Amino acid sequence: MNDFTVLLLPGAFASSVALTLDILSTAALLAPRLGLGAPRWRVCALQGGQVSLGQGLLLEVEALGDGAADRSCWILPGLGIDVPEAIEQRLQQADIAPLLSVLRRHVQEGGEVAASCSAVFLLHAADLIRGRRVTTSWWLAPLLQERARDSHVDPDQMLIVDTPLTTAGAALGQSDLLLHLLRSRFSPALADAVGQVLLIDRRQLQAPYAVPAMMAQGNVLIGRIIAHIETCLPRLPSVGELAAQFGMSERTLARQVRKATGHSSLRLIHSVQLNRARGLLQNSKYSVENIAEQVGYQDATALRRLMRKMLNATPRQLR
Repeated sequence: MNDFTVLLLPGAFASSVALTLDILSTAALLAPRLGLGAPRWRVCALQGGQVSLGQGLLLEVEALGDGAADRSCWILPGLGIDVPEAIEQRLQQADIAPLLSVLRRHVQEGGEVAASCSAVFLLHAADLIRGRRVTTSWWLAPLLQERARDSHVDPDQMLIVDTPLTTAGAALGQSDLLLHLLRSRFSPALADAVGQVLLIDRRQLQAPYAVPAMMAQGNVLIGRIIAHIETCLPRLPSVGELAAQFGMSERTLARQVRKATGHSSLRLIHSVQLNRARGLLQNSKYSVENIAEQVGYQDATALRRLMRKMLNATPRQLR
């Protein structure tokens, strides 16, 4: 019996697939040295043979089969999609419908599924995330929330477990997903050893990696709002001032911002503010006190508090 089934689609994000196999292989190598059981896995597609991953890489896989008595956790790496508009196109392709069918059956029969990045859209298309908490790549989260109104999509989290589903953030969040599976299904010691050997840090949040400009995702209004906030710094505009600047009510502004970014108007303002502060921390020798002044704070304490709340990090850690 296998512990994991790595289930691939053509065009899957090659790095996510490689990370999955490298982490599992490293775990299998280290487990005997730690006196622990080693994970077992198979790499499958709906049809056996060669699967073409992103960037034209080829991988030999076995056919998934009928899945009878399969109690392994199915792992879905990201789909290799770099723009939100490509999600719908990929979901309409002929190989998706049969995949959704086997995913539903696997879960109905008591199986677990773990997916990262754009692969979480497969779980939604299979009607598996209704009423559940999930995450995905932070820049895809607003689109997923718009589609999955009966679910809670949290773009700040790197990993969310809502049994029988485990979801992770952006494509290289696959490493966080795999370490979690090793930790929960085998041993924290094994997961920690793999992380140390491969130099993989444990990350709880995606929020520190989010770039406000990318939140707009082609939305002209949100792009203009973000640019306006940036030009206002160090004076931070209020939500009311921002709404008036763009000729709308605060309620309309809030609706537009949440639809595009998944966040409130105030959260968007703070995101721009924190992004400027993070850039200054990483690319200058200004003191934290000076940086606080440049992004709209009278003292560094308030900036530290906001960083701790939104990024779970201190200025020293970000620098």
